[in-house]
Amino acid sequence: MLEDLGSLTAAPCIYVIVVVSVLLDVFLPVLPSGVLVIAAATAAAGAGAAGAVDAATGAAGSAAGGVPDLLVLALCAATASVLGDLAAYRLARRGGERFDRAIARSRRLSSAQDRLGAALVRGGGPLVLLARFAPAGRSVVSLGAGAAHRAVREFLPWSALAGLMWAGYGVSLGYVGGQWLGASWFGAAVSVLALLAAGSAAAYALRRPARPGEPRPDPAA
Repeated sequence: MLEDLGSLTAAPCIYVIVVVSVLLDVFLPVLPSGVLVIAAATAAAGAGAAGAVDAATGAAGSAAGGVPDLLVLALCAATASVLGDLAAYRLARRGGERFDRAIARSRRLSSAQDRLGAALVRGGGPLVLLARFAPAGRSVVSLGAGAAHRAVREFLPWSALAGLMWAGYGVSLGYVGGQWLGASWFGAAVSVLALLAAGSAAAYALRRPARPGEPRPDPAA
């Protein structure tokens, strides 16, 4: 039942919570924005099923009114993703050498930036889509594009497409999990595991070493 997911996903404020979480997790990748999207979509799936049962039995009221609409949820998450990416891009673009020094002090961020640079040289823009699913990939893409002074017209279309794909995937996982396993924490957990599996696969693909003959990134670029 929807109650298993708690009151968080049963109120309109879930839209605001999702937007804020997705906006900020480009700077704080530990925020559970994907989990929130999946939990809300799982609740929506269960509410739809409950509403159908109520209609069939003639029961008054429907649970669907207390949970987010799937399309609105996906659009909110995708829009927040693009706006967060753009904010990080602008911040890094204006940061200049100070930002480069901050990246260099973090072995994890500098290593991730190097791997992403190699991946982008191999595959170009489509790998930006892949990076959206990898842990911290969104941060590296957005901050790296700004630090490298990439033109916004080169960055923004891929960011928008990546946000739509990520939001659509998360909402779809939550909905399918809710339909198959019910609107419970177990159903949401299975969907979250599927999201994590996609992230692990994306991270593995980005770490794939270049084949002989493939171009390598120019450190001076």
